[in-house]
Amino acid sequence: MLDTYGKVVPVSIGKEFYTTNRHKLLDKLDSGFVVLSAYMSMQRGNDASFRFEQEANFWYLTGINKPDWWVIIDSVSNKSWLVEPDISETHLVFDGGLSNEEAVKISGVNGVISREEAMIMLSKLSKKHKTIHTIGEHPHQEHFNFVVNPAQQKMRSMLEGIFDNVKDCRLELAKMRAIKQPAEIKAMRRAIKLTTEAFGIVKQNLPRLKYEYEVEAEFSYYFRKRGATGHAYDPIVASGKNACTLHYSDNNAELNQNGLILIDVGTRVDGYTADITRTFSLGTPSERERSVHKAVEKAHRNIIKLLKPGLLISDYQSKVDEIMKKALIDLKLMTSTRDDKKYRRYFPHAISHGLGIDVHDSLGSPVKFLPNMVITVEPGIYIPEEGIGVRIEDDILITGTGHENLSGTLATEL
Repeated sequence: MLDTYGKVVPVSIGKEFYTTNRHKLLDKLDSGFVVLSAYMSMQRGNDASFRFEQEANFWYLTGINKPDWWVIIDSVSNKSWLVEPDISETHLVFDGGLSNEEAVKISGVNGVISREEAMIMLSKLSKKHKTIHTIGEHPHQEHFNFVVNPAQQKMRSMLEGIFDNVKDCRLELAKMRAIKQPAEIKAMRRAIKLTTEAFGIVKQNLPRLKYEYEVEAEFSYYFRKRGATGHAYDPIVASGKNACTLHYSDNNAELNQNGLILIDVGTRVDGYTADITRTFSLGTPSERERSVHKAVEKAHRNIIKLLKPGLLISDYQSKVDEIMKKALIDLKLMTSTRDDKKYRRYFPHAISHGLGIDVHDSLGSPVKFLPNMVITVEPGIYIPEEGIGVRIEDDILITGTGHENLSGTLATEL
């Protein structure tokens, strides 16, 4: 919802939300003792850091959006503490900071302590708790092509020097975060609404835009003008053959007079993201481009129809494969449903992922879909040899009886 000035109305996710999440996490663990670290700031160039973005689990439990903080959660005393970072006066002047009073007001913890006090507390608590929980290594880290933020590993190494047994609570947190609470769904609705509105405006403006970066700028302006955080992830504005690079983000090419443009963007509101993709025509698309888009559009509709609570993830994937393989056969891109090599050549990515604080939110390895999960549905067909790439993506809420397409107000046609 927008106010009379077109600004995003805050959802008011307050300290009760974070306090409740901490209590729920303790209930799920075999040891009621958790210590987590916020992300560290990361170098951008020379003596400058990138704009900070918080680790999702830490934010989910505290609401703190500053680097280097810790949280200690203890079930024995039924208390939580934030641990403030050691920040020099110089860095406070240049970068600002968060006062202890503000931190308590945001998070609902019982107090804020220093690093020195925290180490003394952890040493004492190690006498009561042999096991402590923290965030471990990402399960798919070996597939990343970037350096991970070192904060979680530093925390784990420090805790291993104090406690007998350090356990990973990433999976328990993922399962909690997979089931969205009303305040979370409300925030996501607003992020999605703002994103769909931006798509509508940008589509109208496409005829006067000359470069991919102009398209990106239209979205950036709309999001920030209305008070949203901005882009929830690096936007993809890919015209022509650029759409065949799945995570294309250069967004610098000149737009063709004819052909297609694939746009994958989403904003963030009150910590929660949208993730929407549409493929539009630039001028007059060819018959082949129309045929590919029509095939993706049909698959998109049929896949969304499958979604309901209780649907096994394995059954969903099997039916998705049937739908997508038929689409590729109809386009004469493959001749056999058993040709998985060609299947993955033209549809190389997953059909769905969780959505929430992270744009690729973990669902906690579920066996079936559950009410209040939010996922994407994003079929795509990419034909590098023809310079054609088409994807359509919507954000879907699993309800008690079926599903709701949260971004369904945005038309899918060229």
